[in-house]
Amino acid sequence: MEKYFQKVKGYLLDLEYSIVSEDENAGTLKISKEDEGIKNMVVACADPILILEQPLFQLKSDDKNTYKELLKKNRDIVHGAFAIAENNVVLFRDTLQIENLDLNEIEGSLNSLSLLLSEYSKQLVEFAK
Repeated sequence: MEKYFQKVKGYLLDLEYSIVSEDENAGTLKISKEDEGIKNMVVACADPILILEQPLFQLKSDDKNTYKELLKKNRDIVHGAFAIAENNVVLFRDTLQIENLDLNEIEGSLNSLSLLLSEYSKQLVEFAK
């Protein structure tokens, strides 16, 4: 796992993401690039996959229309999808095969999130209210 961790970290640095924290033993990094809307994204090397998770907001209620709209939007997301964590936090999540991972793949996932945030930010703010 160590070789994957260093490879992923190198790609993130090449893409000019800030490493907020890292735990090589656990295979996790926390990254930010606030001008792209990414803050405290968790990147986890969990051989055979790389997991990217960006917390977005916490659901205040169990409004079925919010769930429905998030599911509809999942269809438009190029890479990754909305997911809901145990604590009702909506997050963006993507998984990639780690063995043959290249810079373009991880960049595509991160760009997908940035695009989603730029196009869908007003709706996300409304869901968070």
